[in-house]
Amino acid sequence: MMWSNLSYEMKKKLVILIAMLSFAVGSALLTVKLEYYAVFLALLFAGGIVFTIALFSNPKVGFLVYLVYCFFIAGLLKNTGLPFGPLMEVLLGATWLSLLVNYKKIDWKEIHNDHIIIALIWFSINILELVNPEGASLLGWLNEVRFTAFNWLLIAPIGFLLFKSKRDLDVFFIMIISLSVLGTLYGIKQYYIGVSAGEQRWLDEGGATTHIIDGRLRVFSFYTDAGQFGASQAAMSAITIVMALGPFKRWKKILLWISGLILFYGMLISGTRGAFFAFVVASIFAMSLSKNFKVLFAGLFFVVAMFGFLKYTTIGSGNYQIVRLRTAVDPENDSFNARLINQATLKELMKNKPFGAGVGSIGLNGIKFNSEKYLSNIPPDSYWVKIWVMYGPVGLVIWFSLIMYMLGKCCGTVWNIQDKGLKVKCIALTSGTAGLFFCSYGNEVMNGFPSVIILYMSWSFVLMANNLDVKNVAISKNN
Repeated sequence: MMWSNLSYEMKKKLVILIAMLSFAVGSALLTVKLEYYAVFLALLFAGGIVFTIALFSNPKVGFLVYLVYCFFIAGLLKNTGLPFGPLMEVLLGATWLSLLVNYKKIDWKEIHNDHIIIALIWFSINILELVNPEGASLLGWLNEVRFTAFNWLLIAPIGFLLFKSKRDLDVFFIMIISLSVLGTLYGIKQYYIGVSAGEQRWLDEGGATTHIIDGRLRVFSFYTDAGQFGASQAAMSAITIVMALGPFKRWKKILLWISGLILFYGMLISGTRGAFFAFVVASIFAMSLSKNFKVLFAGLFFVVAMFGFLKYTTIGSGNYQIVRLRTAVDPENDSFNARLINQATLKELMKNKPFGAGVGSIGLNGIKFNSEKYLSNIPPDSYWVKIWVMYGPVGLVIWFSLIMYMLGKCCGTVWNIQDKGLKVKCIALTSGTAGLFFCSYGNEVMNGFPSVIILYMSWSFVLMANNLDVKNVAISKNN
């Protein structure tokens, strides 16, 4: 009876007080029982309580922690060997649970947009693939669809529901640029000082076959591999440099230029040749979206000059990174020819499979869950090829059309933005995602972390830009 008479705020304070007292008593008992281990457990438990309270007070907290975690998860797995993977789903699921708990504060009408529809279409196609007559493993499907479709479906709406202001967009930029620069700095440490014991173990267990070339390390930082690291740094470098050209304060432009050059160096030390095309494609998109013909022609001249430098000269042949990058424009390169041979083999195996061999039938999940199928042991060497094998030519056409629709929608949105600062930010995001998409022809980039979360969130932010622009124009008129 007394409890029912208390106000909501008083009940809240009492619950917190009881929790704190319970924690203090529990910590004391654990210290007696477990000694020094109790300190770590107590801190972990306290951190969990603080995070839970913050999460359910503001769902945005959960997603920002998830964003940071997506950058570091591969490094944690390599250096600890502990099963940190499922924690990704836990953080994302907790964010959605907090959204539902706070459903009255959320404007759910915001998710009625093209990005969510596209994500739903692709998720539905993945559900239909369960009845694919080729009979791929259900566990293979489940593990693959987590990244190819389910994450897209869960991440896309969050941008519209939680991040709806210019400040939110700025926070997103600060986080992805800062974490990417940190990735390059850690990569520089790997290159010049050496890898950690856990990373060396990963190399010894098979990673060296693709990451030690001519006795030199292809830097992977705390990312999954050098391919993901290089492509992500290339796209982020392009995003940051485009931002540096925007109408911002001088100190911001200086920081952006420094960050962009650091990220470009990260791309070089990754030894990932396809990353060069991510940077080039992103740059061309940015120049086209700017609608500044002087910048466009100057940029195209630079791209052509860069291609000519790599293709027709031997300048810089004493620098390993330049030599490695030069192989990207060499049609006689052994790696490139091996990819063509694999694609020719897959083409024969894919005859009479209009809907593909099934989700999870190739790549890591193919090897693990569908090893009895011959094609599962052929490396796709490309996310585009992987989509073609799993979903067939029909699925590839649908997937390609959906992605191109999203890029086209973003381009159309960018052209209509009046706010110059906001326009540059959206040009940067659209260009970066274009670079990641086209770079995925050479590596499975846009399906890995952190690139995948940058991609989906970028599309959401760009499609929201018109609302931000309208709000800001209205405010400026009223003032």
